[in-house]
Amino acid sequence: MRISLLLTLAAMVACAAPVMAQTAAPPANDTGADNAFIATPLPAPPVDENASVQTLLLAARNALAVGRAGEAQEALEMAETRALDRSVPLFQTSAPILDPLVAHIETVLHTLATGDRLEAMRLLEQAIAESASAR
Repeated sequence: MRISLLLTLAAMVACAAPVMAQTAAPPANDTGADNAFIATPLPAPPVDENASVQTLLLAARNALAVGRAGEAQEALEMAETRALDRSVPLFQTSAPILDPLVAHIETVLHTLATGDRLEAMRLLEQAIAESASAR
């Protein structure tokens, strides 16, 4: 029993070693900074690059429903960026955007980051409804 447990533990360590090697030491970047970390990109949602905010939110909901949190996060970030698109008068670009939909998307992103998938899905449904009425 004890040898079997040790062999199982050794097999688990051997399987995890390649993954640990990839994540343990972040690569140095071109600037020579040894402590810089470059994150891998999130999986892209299956939408057109010119997708609307509502389409991106629907893609986020679909990804979250099947457990693809990274894809959902990317779709939410794209939706937030799209919602932030605006035209402003010259020299007034420093004024913040006070859009409730943007704030709602940020709340969904923060909730998703905490790992509360159910609450993120509930908030996402509200954001989708809000984006539909914002048309």
